[in-house]
Amino acid sequence: MRFAFDLMYLLGIAIYSPKMIYRILRQNRYRSGWKERFGNISRRSPDKPCIWIHAVSVGEVNAARTLIVQLQAELPDYEVVLSATTDTGMARAKALYGEELSVFYFPFDFSPVMQKAVRNINPAACLLMELEIWPNLAQIAAEKGIPLVVVNGRISDRSFPRYLKIKPLVQPMFARLSLALAQTEEYAERFRALGCDPDKVIVTSSLKYDTAQVADTIEGADALAAQLNLGDEPLWVAGGTGPDEEKAILGIFAELKKDARCAPLRVAIVPRKPERFEEVANLIAQSGFDSVRYSTLKNENKAAQGKPAVILGDTMGDLRKFYSLAAVVFVGRTLTPMGGSDMMEPAALGKCTIFGPHTFNFKQTVDALLSAGGAIEVKDAEELLTTMQKCLTDPAQARQIAAAGQNVIKQNQGATRKSVDAVVRVLRDARV
Repeated sequence: MRFAFDLMYLLGIAIYSPKMIYRILRQNRYRSGWKERFGNISRRSPDKPCIWIHAVSVGEVNAARTLIVQLQAELPDYEVVLSATTDTGMARAKALYGEELSVFYFPFDFSPVMQKAVRNINPAACLLMELEIWPNLAQIAAEKGIPLVVVNGRISDRSFPRYLKIKPLVQPMFARLSLALAQTEEYAERFRALGCDPDKVIVTSSLKYDTAQVADTIEGADALAAQLNLGDEPLWVAGGTGPDEEKAILGIFAELKKDARCAPLRVAIVPRKPERFEEVANLIAQSGFDSVRYSTLKNENKAAQGKPAVILGDTMGDLRKFYSLAAVVFVGRTLTPMGGSDMMEPAALGKCTIFGPHTFNFKQTVDALLSAGGAIEVKDAEELLTTMQKCLTDPAQARQIAAAGQNVIKQNQGATRKSVDAVVRVLRDARV
């Protein structure tokens, strides 16, 4: 079976390589980490037992924060190491943990590469964030008696039917899991349907509720407000945006500026992917609005001249600061079918949160927020315009929605404690 998966990987690489080469040459992606991707990984404390946490990208790295803190507190004799797959995930991991953890790119799942990586890391347990199960890793871990645990597990509405179609291939992989800690009962049932031992599937809620900082303000927000020269005028933050959304947001913003009730409004647009910063900067320039790139203010440590109507958030790690200053938040990658960006952060900060219909990556959170009246879902750009007008002209109603959303976050916290307790039990059982 291992040989069959290696052949499939080779075929996949042959098909995907032109796109990868294009991204290396034109988008400056995939240029680093090749040594680690081929299994050449070292640890800071090789004499200690090790817990290997794998997170794919920024969202999973962020979700692992409280997990890492509590694991270090509960298991001080263990070294925690962290891997990521994407460049943005690696950048975020290094920003958060580069000074204290071994952080590296996830190795390719080719059997000889993964064997080498596992030998070098020598984990006592491997924790996979959300659904990062790989067949060769699962088989090698089973052969070596390494517990494999899915943490913050979810199988999306899109992924589940695809897995069902190839269930004979993936069932052995799911069956090898020592534990699947699922965000919801619906996700738990999907893990069981794909081959997990029902006794090894536990519902814990989502770790992201715990990492979402419930607060009215956050550190650095006042400095950001000063750099933006932000006064009493409301700020609309469009965060984690994707292709085609920025153009729609600029069009909506133009209409809002014509409305005397909303005229003082300013907007901050923060694209999800850094490789799109230049593209969005050009769109903003074409819109004719007075604008500023936040990277310029941040790098030169200066404040904006005047009050530019449009701010491009073209830096990494500052989105939460923008959210903390917002009167209203639109969560991106939801007007187009991209699955959504994280809406927990603005809700936790007590912000009136709006998103579009395409939120399949955050189904449980969306259901919880909408059922409590803690967010607003719009079907398209036209409805986003009318909703923005309502929120800006009825701030009391906007504050009520914001308070309800923040309460949803508070009520759903606690997944970290459940997850750490489960991991400790797995490690204890593995030592028996």
